[in-house]
Parts: sequence; structure tokens; C-alpha cells
Amino acid sequence: GLGFNIVGGTDQQYVSNDNSIYVSRIKKDGAAYLDGRLQEGDKILAVNGRDLKDLRHKDAVELFRNAGCDVSLKIQRRLQPQNGPVGYRGDGEPGGLPLAAILVPGLALAAAAVWILLRYRQRM
Repeated sequence: GLGFNIVGGTDQQYVSNDNSIYVSRIKKDGAAYLDGRLQEGDKILAVNGRDLKDLRHKDAVELFRNAGCDVSLKIQRRLQPQNGPVGYRGDGEPGGLPLAAILVPGLALAAAAVWILLRYRQRM
């Protein structure tokens, strides 16, 4: 397969009043993951030039299954996060930045500030 899951369609709208098809999950080490351009939450507008507007979910799935080896996707990036599976990888790991990516630099800055304060107080 192409290495990603989709949600949406005329019969199972993912976003209210929107029949579009969205990427819900990118499978680790799949084709889409290795390519790196597709992101969870992207709206897929067309596959190999075929418009996905007003398709049922199962028809969109079938279109992807029959896309062939060279697949061209026209996408639109999601600007705002929505509720739902976007940002959740499905393998037990939530999407987004790991907590350590925020805490470690913050702690390093705090430690540097304390060190500077202590050095400054010693000179007084």
C-alpha cells in the first residue's frame, strides 16, 4: 500500500459539512513515511489527477488501491488542529513534540540562569 490511512467521504464526514478525504495516520516505514512530504491531517484533493470531491469513503479507498506505482497527490495542509485522530499515530505514541523536547531546553536555561545568578552574587 501507500502507507497511510484515510478518513472522510460523503458517507462518513470527518469534518462537519465537509465531504473531503483526510490523512488520518501515516504508517511508520511505509511509502508515505519514507517520502516525508505527506502529513497527518492533510486534505487530499486529487489522486493522479482524479478529483476526490464528493466520493464515498469506500470509493476513495478503491481509488488509492488502484493508483499504481507512481502516485501523484494534490493536497491541502491543515492549518488548525481539529478533534479526531490527527496527531495520534496509533502505535501508542501521541503526535507532536515529545515532552523532553520542551523540558530539556527549559531546564538547561533555568540551570544557566541559576549559575549566572550565583556567580554574580559571589562578585558582590
